[in-house]
Amino acid sequence: MKVTFLGTNGWYDTVTGNTCSVLVQSAEYDIVFDAGNGIAKADRYITQKKPVYLFLSHFHIDHIAGLHTLCKFRLRKGLKIFSLPGSSALLDTFVNEPFTVPLAQLPFPAEAAELEEGIHQLPFPVECRPLVHPAPCFGYRVELDGKVVTYCTDTGVCDNAVRLGRDADLLITECGLKPGEESPLWPHLNPQDAIRIAREAHARRLALVHFGAEVYRTLDDRRAVQEQFEEEFPGLIVSTDDLTIEI
Repeated sequence: MKVTFLGTNGWYDTVTGNTCSVLVQSAEYDIVFDAGNGIAKADRYITQKKPVYLFLSHFHIDHIAGLHTLCKFRLRKGLKIFSLPGSSALLDTFVNEPFTVPLAQLPFPAEAAELEEGIHQLPFPVECRPLVHPAPCFGYRVELDGKVVTYCTDTGVCDNAVRLGRDADLLITECGLKPGEESPLWPHLNPQDAIRIAREAHARRLALVHFGAEVYRTLDDRRAVQEQFEEEFPGLIVSTDDLTIEI
């Protein structure tokens, strides 16, 4: 199974990367977490031979801005979009005139649905739980090809992040804050928080994504995190745009 970090910035695009989107490629499905501007690069990697499932964590613009690029794709096996309860009206407003091409007019089959908190079979197992964030936000856990991948952004430290990450082969969390920084009124994680969640969950690997664009201004800022914490959590992945790993 391959995981490609299409966009790794939080908030807005900079020279360090596009806003958040992660592609997980299994034997039978292409899974995309979030649709920041990085999703526009997905056609460099997807094969068109598998159905595509897109999971939206929440509706802050840096996680949905790339939806306007869906019309460039030719997904012959179709696209299914999933988001949290009560979000259908938001999605229908944003992916519609006058902002972009409506789902019904895309050049491939596309449909959208809401997911309640809990475990679903889509047909692969998916668990979704609310995270701690000013806007309603879901974290996701998927099981594919005998592997577990968990995606948690945006969030502060919370029990559901640990629950979703339990024994995951890859736990992907945000890293909006610099080491030691806190943001109680706008919950996000720093590297120590992310490592704490991964340890409590007994996740095998941890990948950091969603680096605050106003905080991590250069890739050297991210490399400093790698150097500081790779011994503390062996196998730590400090993501950059277009990085592909195998799990």
